[in-house]
Amino acid sequence: MNTSEMNDAQVAGLASAIIATAEAMGQEMNPGTAAMMAEDLCAYSVPVVRAALKACRLEVKGRLCMADILQRVQSYDGRPGKDEAWSIALTGSDEFETVVMTAEIRQAMVAAQPVLSRRDVVGARMAFNSAYERLVSAARAEAKPTTWSVSLGLDPARRVTAIESAVRMQLITQQAGTQYLADLRIPPITADGQAIAGLITGSAAEPSPHLREKLAEVRQIVDAAKARQRRERLKKAQADRVDTYLRKRKVRVAIAVAQRKESS
Repeated sequence: MNTSEMNDAQVAGLASAIIATAEAMGQEMNPGTAAMMAEDLCAYSVPVVRAALKACRLEVKGRLCMADILQRVQSYDGRPGKDEAWSIALTGSDEFETVVMTAEIRQAMVAAQPVLSRRDVVGARMAFNSAYERLVSAARAEAKPTTWSVSLGLDPARRVTAIESAVRMQLITQQAGTQYLADLRIPPITADGQAIAGLITGSAAEPSPHLREKLAEVRQIVDAAKARQRRERLKKAQADRVDTYLRKRKVRVAIAVAQRKESS
């Protein structure tokens, strides 16, 4: 759920803005229809929706419809198009390259990787595009914000360049970029340090028996944390769905009361 979703007053104001936009486009719109459209858009931020309405007034030829608004709202979420996403994913398949990618690019590349491993680039791209478009559509339908993460490659110089570029483009925060760069400047010194680095790079290095025990403990802790996070995400998703339903019902009641007052 988007943390910047609208409150009830903003939803009511948006309904009025939708009616005004329709009138500016030469169309009369029923207040009830505008109210339903406003409810469907309440998960997005007010500036984004108002920008989308303005774009509709300037670009759409004909009647205003929900698809026109949603298309423009969703285009502001920062997710790359499928061609750009494939380029990022393909670059990331090079183990020496460091890339910054969205969650949808990462997941779609999982679907394409088996085909790419057979050196079928065309087939891999088709598999990637299909998965990516499906994932992006699902994320946009749930109004999920775009999240970027760094996939580190083996080349230290390329790591620095990619991270600094991601910070300049505001894909990751300055704080996150600084932390990544600080971590990259800490070289492994001991044999166990080389073994830990080998877990990332894939190079062979034998850890001490003590370190092997510690790594096993870490894996157990990480696995338990992942399982706990999955459970928490499921609970939060269910709570969000209930909250959205209650909010929409409250808005519908408020709109119905307002309409009864107007008719009386």
